Amino acid sequence: MQRMLKAACLAALVAALAGPASAASCGNGPGGFAPWLESFKQEAVRAGISPNVVASALNGVSYSSKVISLDRNQHSFKLSFDQFYKRRVSNAMISQGRSLIQRHSRLLSAIEQRTGVPPEIIVSIWGLETGYGRNSGSMATFRSLATLAYDCRRSAFFTGELLAALKIVQRGDLSPGEMRGAWAGELGQTQFLASSYLRFAVDGDGNGRRDLIRSVPDVLASTANYLKAYGWQAGASWEPGTANYNVLRQWNKAEVYVQTISVMASKMAGR
Repeated sequence: MQRMLKAACLAALVAALAGPASAASCGNGPGGFAPWLESFKQEAVRAGISPNVVASALNGVSYSSKVISLDRNQHSFKLSFDQFYKRRVSNAMISQGRSLIQRHSRLLSAIEQRTGVPPEIIVSIWGLETGYGRNSGSMATFRSLATLAYDCRRSAFFTGELLAALKIVQRGDLSPGEMRGAWAGELGQTQFLASSYLRFAVDGDGNGRRDLIRSVPDVLASTANYLKAYGWQAGASWEPGTANYNVLRQWNKAEVYVQTISVMASKMAGR
């Protein structure tokens, strides 16, 4: 799954893990991964993660050459808008989005009342990210994040994401085995990075957990909560040049992606 990374405030997370970044150097191949991982485990415990959580999530995790290959070969965001939209969106997809808005109308209406984010925007993101939950990814999150945290290209960033993933387990939202998603560690039906999961995921169905993999109410409410946190303006346009369009840039930095969300939402709204 080829996506640019969503914006996330990682300073506090990286600061909390200053130890792992310095305790063992990064690497550009599998050779030093095992000792790096053992060092990270120790530092994660010192950063406040339960030893049981660390063991359950990271014992037996191995380096993934596939993740590194995918990281080095991201091309879809170099497409023009027309090319990108044609590749990712169809009339059937827009029609399905409209049907889902009707099916979940009460839930989406309640979410809009709380956050100001309209159903068309939420459902457009849902569709574009994973085809309305059909393709959330099947790669083991901890293997992906550990590989990328060890890899020198963006080690500090993914060290923070790996710690955030451990915190998701520690607070009881998901088990390590449930955490499977895209190659860069994105989770759930709208593909939250672990740090965004910690900050913005909400319990939309009232069961006491924030499950963005299986719970549609959690997915939709959390997506809206993310946009609200970045300043979504209720009742305002989301067309290019507007404040809400700039909020969508906080979801994804790629202009073709933001423009696609905007166009999809407008079509679902019948504009």
